[in-house]
Amino acid sequence: MFLTHQNRTQVFLPGTALTRLLMLRRIEVLTQAMVLILAVAWLRIPLALMPMSLAIALLAAVNLVTRKRLDRGGPVTEIELFAHLTFDAAILGLLLYFAGGSANPFVSLFLLPPTLAAAMLPASYAWAMAAITLFAYTLLMFWNLPLPPPQGDLAQLDALLARAIGGTSEHAAHSSGFALHVIGMWLNFVISVTIVAFFLTRMATALKGRERELAAAREDALRNEQILSIGTLAAGAAHQLGTPLGTMAVVIRELELNHGDNAELQEDLLLLREQVTRCKQTISQILASTGQGRGESMRRVALDTYLQRLLDDWRVIRPHARISVSLQGVQPAPLISAERTLEQALLNLLDNAADANGENREALQFFASWDTEHCQIEILDRGAGLDEETAQRLGEAFFSTKTATRDPPNGIGIGLFLSNATVERLGGKVELFNRADPQGGACTRVTLPLTRLKAEHHASSSPTTP
Repeated sequence: MFLTHQNRTQVFLPGTALTRLLMLRRIEVLTQAMVLILAVAWLRIPLALMPMSLAIALLAAVNLVTRKRLDRGGPVTEIELFAHLTFDAAILGLLLYFAGGSANPFVSLFLLPPTLAAAMLPASYAWAMAAITLFAYTLLMFWNLPLPPPQGDLAQLDALLARAIGGTSEHAAHSSGFALHVIGMWLNFVISVTIVAFFLTRMATALKGRERELAAAREDALRNEQILSIGTLAAGAAHQLGTPLGTMAVVIRELELNHGDNAELQEDLLLLREQVTRCKQTISQILASTGQGRGESMRRVALDTYLQRLLDDWRVIRPHARISVSLQGVQPAPLISAERTLEQALLNLLDNAADANGENREALQFFASWDTEHCQIEILDRGAGLDEETAQRLGEAFFSTKTATRDPPNGIGIGLFLSNATVERLGGKVELFNRADPQGGACTRVTLPLTRLKAEHHASSSPTTP
């Protein structure tokens, strides 16, 4: 589960596509009913009115039922959408069966289902729909009820057109020429449906990919804007905190001098002085690292040494937290040169795990393993774990799972957001999920490619920390 909380949009979601298909089907039902009425009432073509009317009524009924199904809600699958397109092709084939089969001029409407499938569904469905419609077209060439001869005004128009194109009245010649025409129509359909399935599916795939890229770019721009805003506020806060921290350091020093005989108080003052010193160092790093590159912000150091120093710094920040450490990997460890932002990101993740662990007797577990190309870090706690809502919102800015108190709040929800942004910028990823353990708890997993961190040379051999 990536913590970016990005829901990629697509050009056609199945639910949206089915809604549009229902709109097209309404037009289809009205058009088919109108053509049938005109053919029977005005052109006086003796068609099989009853079965064709029932087929159109069945199409309208299915449309109404599907509309109610969408109103009730529920996910729409690709298979369901494909089934609706298949049903539309079947109704069209049934109507054409009663009206001359492949000789009917409306047989080219068989191109619509493959076109819609190519635009709305993956390529495999489009090719399947192309095969279905081609099979139906071929079947209608040999199995159909012949289209009755024209009557009335249509018969006179037919005779006029025959004289205009130099047609013959001999039935044999007419049949021979018309058979060639039907075969030509079939070949034209084969070419058309192949082109539709091939090119339109590629276009639809390209559009979907482009839409996903645009959505990702919009989300990245929004996240970068949030990070910039947070960075601006952090720089201002760092500047303002310098004076009160300096005052606290002076007061602590005076208390140490005035109460040198109180050993218990001296221990507490020492802890306070270490915390104040750590805060001042952090603020200095924030202000000094502005505009610096990776090589300027941290010297080269072996990966295992870097992780051990990181844990030592965290123990100063959280002196009462207990942690079990295991560092395992190839030796000599790769030499890296990491930005200070990576250190802060890992410290934030350790803080979150410690907060989740609470007063649990079991210590946090920190596992790090690496090879020459990748490093994976897992931080295991025994907290309450993640519920479904929390899992969906993790990684959002200003969303926190910590219980807020009146003053000060326990969390403002930017630690995980900034940590994930930092790791992703380095080509890695952060995952947070429940442990597969009956005792519960969560696992924070950080995967880092060492390509972006590795220095030019390797460090000397360094023992693995147990």
